Amino acid sequence: MNQKSYKKLCIANILNGVSDGLYKYSNPSRVALLFAPEPDDPIQVFDPQDLLGGHETKLNEEFLTGEELWRERVKQQISSQPRGHLIPDRDLDMSGLISFAGASSEFFFQVWFTEHHPDLCSSRPTEKWLEQAATLLAHDYNSSNTPINSSDYVLKNYALQAIADHLVDERNQHLGFDTKIQIPSILNHILAISKTKEEGAWARGILFFTDPTTINNIDFLTKIQRHERPLVSNIKHIRKLLVGVERSDRKLVSDGNTIIGITDAEIPEYAIAAHFKGDYGFLRMGTQKVASFSDGNFHSSTREAKMVELEEILLDSNLPTEAAGTLFNVVSGMVHKAGHARHGCTLVIDMNETPLTLSGHVLEPPLSLLEPKNYDLASALMRIDGAVHLTTDTRIHGFACLLDGKTISWENMARGARYNSALRFSAATPKVIVVVVSADRPVSIIYNGIELNAFCRWKPVYQYMPEIITLKKHLNGVLI
Repeated sequence: MNQKSYKKLCIANILNGVSDGLYKYSNPSRVALLFAPEPDDPIQVFDPQDLLGGHETKLNEEFLTGEELWRERVKQQISSQPRGHLIPDRDLDMSGLISFAGASSEFFFQVWFTEHHPDLCSSRPTEKWLEQAATLLAHDYNSSNTPINSSDYVLKNYALQAIADHLVDERNQHLGFDTKIQIPSILNHILAISKTKEEGAWARGILFFTDPTTINNIDFLTKIQRHERPLVSNIKHIRKLLVGVERSDRKLVSDGNTIIGITDAEIPEYAIAAHFKGDYGFLRMGTQKVASFSDGNFHSSTREAKMVELEEILLDSNLPTEAAGTLFNVVSGMVHKAGHARHGCTLVIDMNETPLTLSGHVLEPPLSLLEPKNYDLASALMRIDGAVHLTTDTRIHGFACLLDGKTISWENMARGARYNSALRFSAATPKVIVVVVSADRPVSIIYNGIELNAFCRWKPVYQYMPEIITLKKHLNGVLI
């Protein structure tokens, strides 16, 4: 293998490692790279899935029009740093993207990009993922002895370490470098507890970890005698203790090694907290969500539908902005309730001036969802088979409605009757938006027979890789 092919393969493997790892941690995620290995090299682009499409003007201004400025800035940054030290550069702040820019004496400059999904608990672990990719590329690019797939493997399985890196950095920044708790071990213990049942039930309740030096600042309800404090690594024992704090304001407190006791006080600002909620849970630093966990793995998702497509349709409609916002908030709340209760449902948002007449139970008079008692009733009615029919004035006109329509060629038999009935009805009925909530949490926004949030530009990249070209050549077809 010649040196040019080796370097291209280094980049391709690392990019695929990031993309595959983020696929499991978040959602299908495109990844792109801009780089210049040497100070005088033209900046090059590797974007096999067109992630940077739509950002051409910003890239042109930053790296071509302002080329002398960024090159000189980076040269000054690395001039006083030891060899091999990666220096983070400023964030490009590009809409819809998460990025990490870094420079070093071994690899002059690189910027990694990936998608900013709308349902992230926090973007910081993903940024740490991109930083690790930059570190590995700087090492592998100039080494001909590195196993070609080792960096790929590391990045595919980097979720826990990315979260740990973020937590360590935040705590070091605010608490200093003398923290006593081992965060990677704690994260592994949290996952192990989340997978352990007690008398057939999944874990519920809060366990938080704080530094031994801050234990005396916590107002305990009770402490366990020092010589009897169970080790956090004793997963079965910790799972049993969680029974004492589930469905309450009480919390288990650990110093990272053992369980100290139980408190009902607030969680300290930079403590690591696991909120077990059955077969899933959330990892927090203080009160800030960092990630969720389920099935023995960490995930980026808030586990709440973001329904961006629904908001866009309503804002683009003839509804006044305030009315569109109110309707969106009402529908979002109902969908989230259904998601938390783990039941499927269908909502028909009727945007016709004269409401449709649907086959089902018609309410007389229609109920306004702006009244709390009606809102609670509507949430209960969503559990009944059939669709809930509401209009743009946030009133429910019916429930248990049957949706019918002629067969269409793009039905998906893997999605079941609720989803395909909504597709057929939407394709045959103008001015309606159908929101389908599945019991396992996915939410589909269907309009004119098309599931709007099913469109995804991500596609797997296997053996074929496009050529690496200069950014100038990449932009020429767009900006000229």
